[in-house]
Amino acid sequence: MARHLFGLSPADVTLSQSGTSLVLEPGSVGTAWDALTGGTQITDLTDLSGTPITEVTSDTYSIIGFYGPDGVTSLYLDFGFDGGRTLMQANDLGASITDLQANKVDVSGDTVTGLLAMNGGATASVLDVSGRLTTYGFLTPALAPKGRPIPRRYASYAESFQTGHGYSATGTGVTSNLNDTTNFVVGTQSAQITTGGTGAQSNIRKTSIGTTLDLTGKAIRLTFRVADVTKLSQLVFYLGSSGFGSYFNWQFHGHSAVNPNLVQSGEWVTITLHWADVSVASGSYSISSGGVPSTKSGFTDVQFTAYDNSTGAVTVNLQSIEVVPDGSETFPTGVVSITFDDSYVEQYSLARPKMDALGFRGTAYTIAQAIGSNNSVYMDLGQLRSLQNFSGWEIAGHAYSTTNHGMTNGFADLASAQVNEDFTRLKLWLGSNGFHSDNYAYPKGHFDNTTDGVPVDQIAAQYWKTSRTIISETKEIYPPAMPQRVRAKTGISSAGTTVASVTAAGGMLDRCAASGDWLIICLHKLTTGTVTASDQISQTDFNTLMDAIASRGIPVRPINEVISYYT
Repeated sequence: MARHLFGLSPADVTLSQSGTSLVLEPGSVGTAWDALTGGTQITDLTDLSGTPITEVTSDTYSIIGFYGPDGVTSLYLDFGFDGGRTLMQANDLGASITDLQANKVDVSGDTVTGLLAMNGGATASVLDVSGRLTTYGFLTPALAPKGRPIPRRYASYAESFQTGHGYSATGTGVTSNLNDTTNFVVGTQSAQITTGGTGAQSNIRKTSIGTTLDLTGKAIRLTFRVADVTKLSQLVFYLGSSGFGSYFNWQFHGHSAVNPNLVQSGEWVTITLHWADVSVASGSYSISSGGVPSTKSGFTDVQFTAYDNSTGAVTVNLQSIEVVPDGSETFPTGVVSITFDDSYVEQYSLARPKMDALGFRGTAYTIAQAIGSNNSVYMDLGQLRSLQNFSGWEIAGHAYSTTNHGMTNGFADLASAQVNEDFTRLKLWLGSNGFHSDNYAYPKGHFDNTTDGVPVDQIAAQYWKTSRTIISETKEIYPPAMPQRVRAKTGISSAGTTVASVTAAGGMLDRCAASGDWLIICLHKLTTGTVTASDQISQTDFNTLMDAIASRGIPVRPINEVISYYT
């Protein structure tokens, strides 16, 4: 703001009345007020040269001239004459009016750049608007509510590695700080090991943990941190008895230098391990040809193992080992979610009829700009609405922009502002077209950092209840431990993971049905011709896969419906 000029016009003079005449009164001293009567005296004034004054004095010609306080355009002067105070308006408002006219927002439609702060109505920050506002061309409000957050399920057993936990570090060249009070997220410490840098096994372990674990209807939940994943090769978890004379293990993470990874450098992650993913049995334990473990109880020995990739040592902090429900109380024979990416028209013309016949409902992760852009390649709005309204599918989000979707590393090749804009446009597009899913799938499966260093999954959490990956080292549990990194199996194709391997004895479907896990399948293109890429599946293979799910009695539900059981 600035001070406004008062006076200096022919009418701005001090006068007194003598009979029927007005007499100039040079040198008159007056005061300034904020009201015609009463009020508060204004003393923050300056003369014409900028010198502070508290009173106003007319010059030798009786003319009044001074500057008022910042932003004040009217005040009342009192010179002690009969008649009391008189109103005086600033005389330089013409320039302000001209500026407002030149820079006004046109009532018939205009663009404002920068931050626009709007207050209105009876209460500050309440804006009374007639009609509807638009954002990026979409009517608002159009964002569907996120609803309740996904809960972290209660653990019936928990080891959080606080003082006196009794675990030890073993392995060739391993060093440790089993009471690390620097890196932790629960309590006041965690257990840390650093591998020897030569690819040898390094462990945090304990035999005779003081209780006997029964994992019937249960899963393992691990929370840990890897300092530098570029040195990481593999993570394995063991449950055993008799001093590990018998054990099961889960080889739950093999780090990739190329593909997306659930485990990122320097962050705490939580991964659940289901019986459907058990890898190895030893001693008196076994895994049947159908993928069923010989026992799920009687465990007294626990071990967390890390391997570096022989390029240097890797440091791992283990925060907790917990036992949680595995979801089989809700879906005793497991549950499958069949998801489709990229909005290809064959999902409507080839996949839908088969799924309709079996009563299966899917989730379509949609690219907004693709819809209706080329009807020989992509679905149109009518087909999407038919999937939702008549076949019961969920229409979820994948990308707004076809350009952004096509980036080599997905949204990790964008700046964070671009990711926020795409998410905003996508949610508005979904809502304005009657699709109210809060679930999302990452283009190319990437959720790592944007070009300006912001994790894509952290941005996604502001918009979506869940965000699906294409990582399937282990299968998902419901509710997911990391809702912005939901695990899914992609590449089921004669050119990738064959349908025969999925439907074979002891394959993914058998293990899902026997263990009660959540198997999320990600498909892209269907074809009645020859399969030429791993993102294609033939109509014959697709029908075989659907029939195999149905024959095992595994329920098929969209992502939003599975999530709704826990939110």
